[in-house]
Amino acid sequence: HRSEKRAQRFGRVMTRRYADAMRRLKQAGLRPTRQRLSVLSMLLETAPRHVTAEELFQEVRQAGIPVSLATIYNTLNQFTQAGLMGEVVVGSGQSYFDTDPSSHCHYFDKSTGEIYDIPSDVVTISHLPDPPPGKVIERIDVVVRIKNERNVRKGTLED
Repeated sequence: HRSEKRAQRFGRVMTRRYADAMRRLKQAGLRPTRQRLSVLSMLLETAPRHVTAEELFQEVRQAGIPVSLATIYNTLNQFTQAGLMGEVVVGSGQSYFDTDPSSHCHYFDKSTGEIYDIPSDVVTISHLPDPPPGKVIERIDVVVRIKNERNVRKGTLED
């Protein structure tokens, strides 16, 4: 009887997550396909977080959802373009997708691959040059690279 109640509660939670994912997809102007719904509801379940396409691909596959890595990349890029997620580029060809699409800064630890949000009220950008004629600033991305203190010696940084 207890496991039956747990299953009912789990079903309500999953139904709510799918309904939330459905609503967000429709608001963003994206067609709520089965794969988009599955991926977005999984991301909402674990938010807030930063995830690579490869990490999400493994999680989705482990959940039994048949999907290719290319589909995960396409879906994450569609979510980013639609404003459902943010993308944090930390290196050449290395991106994390952020379930918080608001403009904020990040710490990135290259040695562990971890990325952390920096509270928006602690970073101030006091002056920017004017953009070239006919251009406007769309957004500012700040990634502060960090490492363990024990890797800092004699005033130089060592990997």
